[in-house]
Amino acid sequence: MSKTIVIDPVTRIEGHAKISLYLDDAGEVEDARFHVVEFRGFEKFCEGRPFTEMAGITARICGICPVSHLLAAAKTGDKILAVKIPIAGEKLRRMMNLAQITQSHALSFFHLSSPDFLLGWDSNPATRNVFGLMEADPDLARAGIRLRQFGQQIIELLGARKIHASWAVPGGVRSPLSEEGRTWIRDRLPESRATIELAIGLFKRLLDQFTTEVQEFGNFRSLFMGLVSPDGLWEHYGGHLRFIDSDGAIVADGLNEDNYQDFIGEAVENWSYLKFPYYKPLGYPDGIYRVGPLARLNVCDRIGLPDSDRELQEMRDRAGGRVATSSFFYHYARLVEILAAIEHIELLVNDEDIASKRCRADAGINELEGVGVSEAPRGTLFHHYKVDENGLLKKVNLIIATGQNNLAMNKTVTQIAKHYIHGNDIPEGLLNRVEAGIRAFDPCLSCSTHAVGQMPLHIELVAPDGTILNQVYRH
Repeated sequence: MSKTIVIDPVTRIEGHAKISLYLDDAGEVEDARFHVVEFRGFEKFCEGRPFTEMAGITARICGICPVSHLLAAAKTGDKILAVKIPIAGEKLRRMMNLAQITQSHALSFFHLSSPDFLLGWDSNPATRNVFGLMEADPDLARAGIRLRQFGQQIIELLGARKIHASWAVPGGVRSPLSEEGRTWIRDRLPESRATIELAIGLFKRLLDQFTTEVQEFGNFRSLFMGLVSPDGLWEHYGGHLRFIDSDGAIVADGLNEDNYQDFIGEAVENWSYLKFPYYKPLGYPDGIYRVGPLARLNVCDRIGLPDSDRELQEMRDRAGGRVATSSFFYHYARLVEILAAIEHIELLVNDEDIASKRCRADAGINELEGVGVSEAPRGTLFHHYKVDENGLLKKVNLIIATGQNNLAMNKTVTQIAKHYIHGNDIPEGLLNRVEAGIRAFDPCLSCSTHAVGQMPLHIELVAPDGTILNQVYRH
């Protein structure tokens, strides 16, 4: 007989997910599947629209990741126009992306994940959230809110809106940063740096308590992919693509996004709307790879700024080598990336190029196809457009970071379930650990399947004969 247990509050993942855990005859977990069961088909209904509208349209995919789609769409538009954007345009785009990384990573760490770290995996779910954190440590919660505000405000200073700013366009950006905006950023930099340094120190102290999580929350061998600069530095906007393995050996380097179909395949399964990208030379599913903050810090040789490089080296030392293979270290990597973003913002805000009014190149349609790539907070984002002679879209393909982590998320859920589940009982604390394994990747399911709204998490425990032994819902 199936049994339903209703647990509140709302789960801390973005979107609608379902997990099926498959038991063997001995009652042990044999397999697990992370299903994404929402769909909207954003790629299809973009067809027929002018490519110049894509920056504004695709930003509406998600209210969490609008800057990521804005920049990837604008870069794809650059390819169709066949223009080199002015240096001011590139630096201003970079600043907005750094602000997006800051605000998104702050949201993930302080609002979604830190309640587990600071209040406990098995604490009361009614208070295991940002409100409980505010009660337990109001200064930390306030600092996290203000750090996220720092990133959001930079986005607004550049694009006139915090969300869905129609600012980055094919050929560059619409306007430079005002002098008042530069002053505001300079004034807030010290506080933001102090907050992230506090958070990094806190997480390093907590790591000693999480030895089991480091070993069991998605600790496995895989490839990692991300952008790096021509000299191998951490990159979030330009450069080229690199794959490395879990030993730190470079598998492929100098890859161009225009040829992504040569090295990235997209598999589908009948139990999920989320596609399963993989590294083509190794095939599916052996070509599993991870993207996002952990991958970016693994693939780069160094960040290239003193404080960030120091923290990157300590992260590698704590991971036990050049490459961190535990997905639990995504949390650590986000904090190091916030520090890197703040250091880069400090350089850019004092760069006179960003005040130039020459920040956009004008041109007509010169190419009928373009691929743009940028690093979203959650990982590498591809936009691929085909247009007709009038610039109307004939085909759109979006490869989203969460999709590229799909194989890894499934493997993580399986690893956690095998460690914690024995029999058909699902205690609340176990459910939270399964969720936490998914939250390590900070998935954006609306981006990945272009869905509407936020839905609950649903876990099924399935016997060898297909009988549902237990179900747990988060409404």
